[in-house]
Amino acid sequence: MQRVMVFNNVSVDGYIADDKGDMSWARNDDAEWNEFVQGNASGKGVLLFGRKTYDLMVSFWPTSAAIAMMPEVAEKMNSAKKVVFSKSMETAGWKNTTLVKGDPAEAVRQMKGEAGEGMVIFGSGTIVAQLADAGLIDEYQIAVVPVALGGGRTMFEGLEKKLKLKLTKHRVFGNGSVLLHYEPVQV
Repeated sequence: MQRVMVFNNVSVDGYIADDKGDMSWARNDDAEWNEFVQGNASGKGVLLFGRKTYDLMVSFWPTSAAIAMMPEVAEKMNSAKKVVFSKSMETAGWKNTTLVKGDPAEAVRQMKGEAGEGMVIFGSGTIVAQLADAGLIDEYQIAVVPVALGGGRTMFEGLEKKLKLKLTKHRVFGNGSVLLHYEPVQV
């Protein structure tokens, strides 16, 4: 069975995007962080997005700026298999992207049962909440970035029931970011 993992940068006040949907504040890089990001972006598995995060990602990763800035990560992001969940989109033009208009929980439940390298969700707070409520997320990797936004979107936007998590490991980076690994606690 495939695993589903969430990876998100989160401000110290708990937001994955500011009130305009911008995530550029999360770029708090240094050599250690960049090495981690390149290693973490293995290119294996399927990337899962909600429409808003998909729109942000597709507006950056296929560009010459992204390729110049982070060539290895851009190559992996652009060549990876991707799924975008959206009821409003008609097509998804980013290379290797499948558009799913139906229920995200049902689609992920089906994908978990198929052979593969696993799935990773970036951003996509409403998708994270739906999959968390359905008990489909196996791991949360949360990179706490030392910046306060004062408002924005949370990673668990629309969560319907309390989600209890267990810290499994952590790592502190020289740039001040702290990576926390959590697994859901079955109650």
